[in-house]
Amino acid sequence: MDFAHSERSLQLQEDLRRFLDEHVYPAEPVYEEQAAANRAAGTTFRTPAVLAGLKVEARKRGLWNLFLPDERHGAGLSVLDYAPVAELSGRSHLIAPEVMNCAAPDTGNMELLAMFATEAQSAQWLTPLLEGEIRSCFSMTEPAVASSDAANIATTITLDGDEYVVNGRKWWSTGALREECKVAIVMGVSDPDAAKYSRHSMILVPLDTPGVTVERSTSVFGYDDGPHGGHGIIDYDNVRVPRENLLGPQGGGFMMAQARLGPGRIHHCMRSLGMAERALELMCDRAASRTAFGRPIASHGVVQEWIAESRLAIDQARLMVLKAAWLIDTVGAGEARTEISAIKVAAPRAASYVLDRAIQVHGGAGVSAETPLAGAWAQLRTLHLADGPDEVHLRSIARQELRRRGAA
Repeated sequence: MDFAHSERSLQLQEDLRRFLDEHVYPAEPVYEEQAAANRAAGTTFRTPAVLAGLKVEARKRGLWNLFLPDERHGAGLSVLDYAPVAELSGRSHLIAPEVMNCAAPDTGNMELLAMFATEAQSAQWLTPLLEGEIRSCFSMTEPAVASSDAANIATTITLDGDEYVVNGRKWWSTGALREECKVAIVMGVSDPDAAKYSRHSMILVPLDTPGVTVERSTSVFGYDDGPHGGHGIIDYDNVRVPRENLLGPQGGGFMMAQARLGPGRIHHCMRSLGMAERALELMCDRAASRTAFGRPIASHGVVQEWIAESRLAIDQARLMVLKAAWLIDTVGAGEARTEISAIKVAAPRAASYVLDRAIQVHGGAGVSAETPLAGAWAQLRTLHLADGPDEVHLRSIARQELRRRGAA
C-alpha cells in the first residue's frame, strides 16, 4: 500500500491552507452574523452573501470541483489525492466545502450525473451544478418507513405514456429550501414485481414541477441548517415529468445509489477528521490558557489523557480512510465495500470522541455558540446515521468476516 500524495495534491493542500487562513476563517463570524440577520428577517434559508465572494476567490485559486475524478468535469484527482483536501475543508465545515463547490449533497448528485446522465440531462443540470449556478437535493429517505433498509422505500415512479408519475413523501432532502435548489434526484419503486434490488429507479424532478411541495425543514439538535437550505420534507403528489428525466437505467436505483455513496463516504469521513483536528487544536489552546485548582488545565492528567487519546483516534481513523481511498483507486469501490463500511463507522466515532472531549475542556463555553464546537458536534452526530447508520455498516462488516471463515 502506498498512501503518498502526488505533487499536485500536496500543492492543492498548501493552497487550501492559505485560502483557509487568509479568507475562510476570517469570514466565519461574518457568515454567522449574516445567517442570524437572515433568520431575523424571516429568510432563514437564504444563502449568506459572504459566500459569493469566497467562491470567486476559490475558483481563482483553482480550488473548485476538486472532488470529481473525471477530468471532463472536475480536477481529475484520485480519491487518495482528494482525501487530504477534503479533510482540510472540514476544518471550516460550514463554509469551505461549499465555496469550493465540494459540498454534499451536490457532490454526490454531480457524481451520479457525471456517470449516468444523458447529454441532454448533463447540459440541463450537471453543467450549471459544476458552475455553481444552481443547487440540488437528493430525495431517498422517507419518514414512514425504516430507511436504514433502502428496500423499504415506498415512493413510486410509474411510467404513463411519455411521462413518469412520482408519488411519495421524502424527508432529509438537504438543501431543498434554498432558492438556488432547482432539482431533486428522487429514488422510488419503478418495477414492483422485479427482484429486490432491481425494483427502484432514480429520476430528475425539477422542484417547480406541479405536485412538488417542499413543506418544511427538520432541525438537527435545534439547529435549522438554514444557510445550507435546511433538510426538506417534500411531498410528491402525482408529479409528472418527461420520460427523458429517468436517470440511468430503469431498475438501476440501487446500483446507482452504491456508486454515489462509495466515494462520498470518503469525503464525509475526511471532512469529519478535519473537524476533529480543529477541535483538538481548540482543546489544547483552551487547556493551556485556563487555570483550575491552582494550575493550568493542561497539567491535569485526565486532560492530557483526553488530548493523547484524541491524537490516537484521529490518526488511526485517517489511516483507515487512506487505505479505503487507495483501494477505491486501485481495485474499485466494489472491492472496497468492507473498508468503506469500516471508515463510515470509525471516522465519525473518532471525531465524535474528540469533539466531546474538546467540549468538556471548554466547559460551559463548549456547549454554547461562543465556539464552533457545539455546532460541529451536532453536524457530526448526523454522520452516525447519514449514508447508512453505524449498525448497518457493522452488520455488513460482520457478515463479510463470517463469510471469510465459512461460517453460516
